[in-house]
Amino acid sequence: MKRLFINATVATMKDGAEVLKQGALGVEDDKITYVGEVPEPQVQEQFDEIIDCSGKAILPGLVNTHGHAAMTLLRGYADDLPLQTWLEEHMWPLEAKFTHVQVQAGTALAAVEMIRSGTTCFMDMYDHMDAVAHVVEESGMRARLTRGVIGLCSEEMQNKKFEEAVRFATEWHGQADGRITTMLAPHAPYTCPPEYIKRFVEKAGELKLPLHTHMSETVKEVEQNVRDYGVRPVEHLRQLGFFDLPALVAHAVHVTEEEIDILAEHDVKVAHNPGSNLKLGSGIAPVTSMLRKGMRPGLATDGAASNNNLDLIEEIQLAALIHKGAQLDPEAVPALTALKMGTIYGAECLFLDHEIGTLEVGKKADFITLDLTGAHMQPLHDVVSHVVYSASRGDVVDMYVNGQPLMVNRELLTLDEEKIRHEATRAFQALLQ
Repeated sequence: MKRLFINATVATMKDGAEVLKQGALGVEDDKITYVGEVPEPQVQEQFDEIIDCSGKAILPGLVNTHGHAAMTLLRGYADDLPLQTWLEEHMWPLEAKFTHVQVQAGTALAAVEMIRSGTTCFMDMYDHMDAVAHVVEESGMRARLTRGVIGLCSEEMQNKKFEEAVRFATEWHGQADGRITTMLAPHAPYTCPPEYIKRFVEKAGELKLPLHTHMSETVKEVEQNVRDYGVRPVEHLRQLGFFDLPALVAHAVHVTEEEIDILAEHDVKVAHNPGSNLKLGSGIAPVTSMLRKGMRPGLATDGAASNNNLDLIEEIQLAALIHKGAQLDPEAVPALTALKMGTIYGAECLFLDHEIGTLEVGKKADFITLDLTGAHMQPLHDVVSHVVYSASRGDVVDMYVNGQPLMVNRELLTLDEEKIRHEATRAFQALLQ
C-alpha cells in the first residue's frame, strides 16, 4: 500500500529541525519513501491513496523511554507519599497479587491512553511480560520490552527470575513484524545484589541486548548505596561493568557533575521522568548539565501510579518548563530540544534511532498528526513552539506505526476501548477480593 499525506506542516525532527509548511509524507508498506514539498499531480498518481492533512501537523511518533504499563490499574491508588513508602507499603504488596490477567488488562488500558496521546513506541519493565507483548502485538504499537527483576529474594527465586527474563528476551526479540525488541533489566542497584547484576551484564553481552535499570532516583537510594557498597550508584554500576554495554538508566535525578561525565563517557542513555519525579518529591534531574556535556536524554512517564497519566506531550511541556524555573534560565531547555527529547532522543535511548525518531526516507513509518486549527494553536507562528507549549493530547488526530493506521480521525482501529476500560476495572476489583 502506497499512501501520500499532503498539505501538512511536517516537522521532521532531523538535525536542523526542518519544518515544511506545505509538506508531504509518502509511505510504502512500513517505510517512509518521501518527505518534501507536495509533489506534482502526476507524481501523486503513483500512490494508492492520497490523504489531505490540511490544518494538521505531521510529527514522528512520540517515544516513552521508561514505564510500567500495567500500573495503570493502580492510578490514584496511593498518592502524595515518598517513593520508598509508596513502593514498599502500597505498590509492591498489591503488585504481588498481579497475575497475567491484571497485567494484560492494565497494559491494554495503557495502550489506549498512549495511542490517544501520540506515543507510538514505549519501553516497558514489568512482570508477566508475555501478556505485555501480546498487547503490543494486537495494538500495532512498537515497544522495547524487558522483564524487570527485583533480586531481594532467595537464590532459588533469583535463578527462576533470571531464567524467565532471559527466556522472554530471547523469545520475543524481533517479534510482531519487528515491532517488539527486548532488553535485560535488573530493577535497581538497591534491589539487586552486585553479583546478581553481574549475571545480567554477562548475559546481555552474550545475547547482544541492551541493559536497563532504575538509578539515583532519590537521595535515600544514593545514601543507601554508599552504606551498602561504599560508592554511589553510578560508580557502583560502572564497577559492575553495566556501562560497558549499551545501557539505559531511568531517572538519574541525584547525579553529580563528575557522575554525568562518567555517564557521558560511556554513552549511557537517560530516561528523564519529570512528572513522576515531581509527584514523588524525588527532585529534578540535572538535564541541562547532561545536555551541555553532549548527552541526549529521552523522556518518560514512568508508571501511571506515580504520574498519574501516560501523556508524553505533557512530559515534553514539563521538560521545557521546569528546568527554566529551576535554573532561572529561560533558555535552559528550548522548545525544540524538549520536542527532540520526546522523539529522536527517545529513539536513541531505546537504541532504535536507526528505525524511528525522525521523518526520513528509509525509516519506519511511525508518525502522528496533530490538529492545528484549535483556538489555542492560533496564530500558527511556530509549530514547534505550539506543540510544546500549547498542544494537548486531545489534539492528536491520527497515528500510524509501521505504516499501519492505529488511529484515524481519533477513532481507534486496533483496540476496543470500551471493552478494555471495563476489563481494567474488573481486573483491579479482583485484587481486592
